[in-house]
Amino acid sequence: MNVELRHLRAVRAIGDEGSLTDAARVLHLTQPALSRTLAQLEQRLGVRLVERTTRSVRLTGPGERLWEHAHRILAQFDEALADVTGVGGPRPLRLAFAWAALGSHTVPVLRGWRERHPDVPVHVRRADDPVALLRRGEADLAFLRLHPEPGDALVRHRELTRERRVAAVPVGHRLADRADVTLADLAAEPVALCATAATTRAELWPAGRRPRMVTVPGVDEWLTTIATGAAVGVTAEGTVHEHTHPAVRYLPVRDAEPVTVHVAWPAHPAHPATETFRRHTEEYLADHEPDAGA
Repeated sequence: MNVELRHLRAVRAIGDEGSLTDAARVLHLTQPALSRTLAQLEQRLGVRLVERTTRSVRLTGPGERLWEHAHRILAQFDEALADVTGVGGPRPLRLAFAWAALGSHTVPVLRGWRERHPDVPVHVRRADDPVALLRRGEADLAFLRLHPEPGDALVRHRELTRERRVAAVPVGHRLADRADVTLADLAAEPVALCATAATTRAELWPAGRRPRMVTVPGVDEWLTTIATGAAVGVTAEGTVHEHTHPAVRYLPVRDAEPVTVHVAWPAHPAHPATETFRRHTEEYLADHEPDAGA
């Protein structure tokens, strides 16, 4: 099909920027030149990659898939050149998470890795969609509290551990002085959900006794909503260790199913230490993690 790197760079830029004008600027091309490159690629592939309107462009289904592949291929190409030329030294292992990494285990796991593998630094990144970073080759591993979609040929995953669910209530709330709570205790309260990383759904409660849900954009808004008394929250125990707030109290929910934490990685890892880091994490948790369901 004679697809060239410039074609992949064009698709990557269009998908990233959302417009031909902005994509052309990123690529240091004129818009007509970028349009010709795109048209040439579509002709060679025999598929429409971009839907154009008078105001914007949108990737089609095939376009989105090629956009993800383009990110990964171009990242691997750049890494191959860096490896051959020695420019920049060894690439860090990139670890992504959406909410709370591994909670209280995050720092010990990373410190243990640094002691054993000082030549392979780990860069940690919070992202709304860590799986998308894996697909695009922008992360090497991710910790997830939402089960990855089945049938994703680009991502592998396995269960790491389980965490208890905890309630988050404002200081001074009627439940704040309790040792623990039940789902029924929370059913009369509005429950805040984070739009990007919620592990809680209304289905956690029995039908007919489900609370009103309030969706907020991110973790900071989630904490503020709870701290001001506008809602309560239900989350995984990792949140307790990585998202403290002076006006929020966390309480175990004794009758809620635990949250499963997964580790995920690309089906074709680009970093040679990916498997070693996964094993390191699993071994640490096997030695230090009690049964979350106990």
